[in-house]
Amino acid sequence: MKLSREQVLHIAELAKLELTEAEVELFAGQLSDILEYAEKLNRLDTEAIPPTAQVIDQRNVTRPDTVRPSLPPDQVLANAPQRQDDYFEVKQILD
Repeated sequence: MKLSREQVLHIAELAKLELTEAEVELFAGQLSDILEYAEKLNRLDTEAIPPTAQVIDQRNVTRPDTVRPSLPPDQVLANAPQRQDDYFEVKQILD
C-alpha cells in the first residue's frame, strides 16, 4: 500500500510535525513499507495460536526481598553538594 503525499501530510498534522518535502518523500516510503509488512502479517493463518501465546519462555527473574541494614547517613551523603543534618538539601521548586 503506497501512501500518498496528502496522507503523509495528514499523519504529520495529527502528530503535530512540520515536515520538509524531502521528509515527506522519505516518510511516505518508510510508512508504506511498514504498512506492507503489516499486511503480510495479517495474511498469516493464526487460527491455531492462542491469543496470549508467547514465542519465548518468560519467567520472573527478580530476586526475593531480604531485609538488610541500610547505609549510614554519613556514607550516603558523602558526595552530596549540600546537606542539612541527615538529609539532602535542594532548592525549593514550588511556592
